[in-house]
Amino acid sequence: MTRLTSKTTAIIALGFIGAAFVLSCFAATPTDEEAIRGTITNYIEGYYTGDASRMERSLHPHYLKHTISGSNGKLKMTEWTGLQMVQDVRSHAPSPMSERKKEITVLDIAGDVASAKLVTNHWVDYMTLSKWNGEWKIVSVVLRETE
Repeated sequence: MTRLTSKTTAIIALGFIGAAFVLSCFAATPTDEEAIRGTITNYIEGYYTGDASRMERSLHPHYLKHTISGSNGKLKMTEWTGLQMVQDVRSHAPSPMSERKKEITVLDIAGDVASAKLVTNHWVDYMTLSKWNGEWKIVSVVLRETE
């Protein structure tokens, strides 16, 4: 029977501790897709509930939204900055629960850039997101009204 020295035992113990630490880090970190879904959820739930700070946390500093409305060649396009979106959310009442539909589809992730689609009762948002300071943020939205 071979006896382990205290030095060997310490090295083995450190190896196990290091492996456990690495595994716990991976287990605690959401995947990019989960993080993107979380960002979009904060965006739409912030809108629905009138929680401007929740929405603001989801927006990249260079956020820009294009809203397309109209039909039959009579399209109208308006633009909103992040500041305008946050101010709008602050000024409107929460949406009724019956209006709070959201379907989130992550379309593609390429490194630190992603695209996603958000479907609600009244519009569809096509989003571009970017990982900024380690967090996924919405950079741009093209909204098409469905009514």
